[in-house]
Amino acid sequence: MLNYWWVTRPKRRLDSIPEVLAAFADISLNQEWQGQRGTQLKYEEALEKAGLKRVGIRRDQSGSGARTYQAWLESLGLIFHQDKTKQIKLTLAGEAIMDGDSPVDILKWQVLKYQFPSSFSLSRGVQVNRRFKIHPFIFLLRLLSDSRVEYLTQEEIAKIVIEEADSETDKCYEYIVKRIIDFRSYGNDCLAPDFFESYKPSKGRINSDHPFRYLNDIANTFINWIEYTQLAKRNEKKQLVILDDKRNEVRNILSMKIPFIERPEEHEFFQRKYGLDPKHCKDTRNLEKTKTITEKIIAEMKIKQAYIRIAMKKPILGVTPELIGEISDSTGIVDSLVEDIIQKNYPHGSIGAFMASYFEMAFKGTEEAVDFEKATTDLFKDVFGYKAIHLGQTGSKSAPDILLISDSEGYQSIIDNKAYSRYSITGDHHNRMVHNYLAKISTYSSCKYPIGYFSYIAGGFAKTIDKQIQDEVEESGIHGSGITVSNFIKMVENQTTGKKIYSHAELRRVFGVDRQIRLSDISGGISPYTHAYTHDELAYNHRHVADPTIKYGDY
Repeated sequence: MLNYWWVTRPKRRLDSIPEVLAAFADISLNQEWQGQRGTQLKYEEALEKAGLKRVGIRRDQSGSGARTYQAWLESLGLIFHQDKTKQIKLTLAGEAIMDGDSPVDILKWQVLKYQFPSSFSLSRGVQVNRRFKIHPFIFLLRLLSDSRVEYLTQEEIAKIVIEEADSETDKCYEYIVKRIIDFRSYGNDCLAPDFFESYKPSKGRINSDHPFRYLNDIANTFINWIEYTQLAKRNEKKQLVILDDKRNEVRNILSMKIPFIERPEEHEFFQRKYGLDPKHCKDTRNLEKTKTITEKIIAEMKIKQAYIRIAMKKPILGVTPELIGEISDSTGIVDSLVEDIIQKNYPHGSIGAFMASYFEMAFKGTEEAVDFEKATTDLFKDVFGYKAIHLGQTGSKSAPDILLISDSEGYQSIIDNKAYSRYSITGDHHNRMVHNYLAKISTYSSCKYPIGYFSYIAGGFAKTIDKQIQDEVEESGIHGSGITVSNFIKMVENQTTGKKIYSHAELRRVFGVDRQIRLSDISGGISPYTHAYTHDELAYNHRHVADPTIKYGDY
C-alpha cells in the first residue's frame, strides 16, 4: 500500500494523451481488455509505431507496457470497462477529446477533479492508502494562492505535501502550510526519523545515493500535470507559481466546492461520474448494446487517430484537400471515405490540440523560439486574416519577429515574441523596438501603409511592463501593447469558435491599448463566480465559468 500521493506516469507530461487515447480507441474500443494479451501487444506495437512509446526489446510478451498506458487513460477518467460486458468504453470526456474538443479544456478539469480515493487508486497494483481523501491538484492551487506560501518547489511537494496532506480540512491545510514554512527554515531536519519507513517505495529498495529520487519523480509528475492546465508554471527559479493572468480563474476554481465522487469501489459508476466532460451534467448513455464492428467503424477510428496526430502538430481550421490527402496517405483509406468522415466529425477543424503545444513554446526561452515565432505568424495569417511574414529567421537585430499587413484597413504592424515567463523590456530591447523596428520599418518592409501598432507576445510579463510599454509609445508615437500567450490563445479561440470575431479595426484597437492587454480588453471579462454545487451541476459550472450567459439546462 502506498502511503503518499501517486499517479501513474508512462509519460510525465499529458501532451500526448490525445494520441495515446486515439491509438487505444482504434484497437480496444468495444473490445475486452483484461486478460487479452494479443490486444495488449497490438496496442503496444501501435504506440511504438506512432512514436509514443520507445521501441525496444521487450523483456516479455505479457503486454505490460500497453497496460501501463491503458492505466494512464483510466486514471484520468477517459475510459472504463463495462461491468456486464467487460468491454472498453470511452467516458464523455474521452469522447470529447476524440471529437476534437480542446484537450486542455477537457484534461484541465479531469486533473482538477482527480481525487483520492478513486477507482484507480484503490485498484490492484496501485492501492493508495485510504487515509487520503483529497483533490490533490486543488490542494496545490490552494497552497500556491496562499500569501504565506506563494510558491512550491519540487522538493517541498516531494518531502512534505504528498505524504502529509491527507484531507481538505482547514486543520490539515494549516498544518501543511506550517510544515512547508518549517521545511524552508530547517530542510530535512524537520522530517520524521522514520520517514523512509513510513513512506517507502512501492517496489525495490531506497537508493542510498539518492534516497528521495522516487518521491521527487512523483512530485515532478504532479507539477507537470498542473502545468498542463495552464494555470501554474515553474518560474526561472524552478518554483511552481500561479500565472499572473490566471489568478482570477484560480480564485474562481477555489471558490467552488468540488464534491467527492462516492463509491470508488464501483468501477463503472465512478468512472462515468469522473469522466463527465464540461458539456454534460450526467452520463445518461445506454452502452449495454454491443456495436457490430464493421469495416467502416474500423476505418473511422483509424481516420480519427490520424486526424488527432496531425492536429497536435498544427492548427486545423477546416477541411481541405491537403488534409484529406495527408490522412489518406497515412492510413491507406480512399480520399472519399476520409472526406466523409472528417466532414462528419470535424467540419470546422480543431485548433485546441495545437494550442497546448503553442502555450508551452512561450516558456521555453531560446529553445523553441523560432517555432514560437512561426506558429504565431501562422495564427495571425490563418486565424485573423493578416498577410503575415516571419522575419525572425533572418537573425537581424534590425527586424522584428513578425510583420503584419492589413490591406482592408491599410496598416502594418510589428509583433515580437518573447518566450519567457516574466518578460521585462530591457534598455537594449527598448532601443531595438523604438529606433530599429519602428523608426526604420522601411529597411525590412516594402509596404507603404502607416504602422498600426506594435506588440509583444510572451508567457508572462514583469510588473513593470505597463510603464515600459508606455515609454516606448511616448518615444515612438506609435500605439503598442503586450499580451500573454494565455490571452492570445483566448483571442484565437474566440475567433475560431465565433464567440467573438475580431475585425482588423478591432485588432488595431485591442493591440493599441498602450499597456498589457487584459482579459476585459478581448472578451468583456469573466464575471466572478462563486456558485456552490452538487456533482451533477459540475459540468454546468465548468461552462458557466467560461461563459456566464449559459443557463442551467441550456446544453
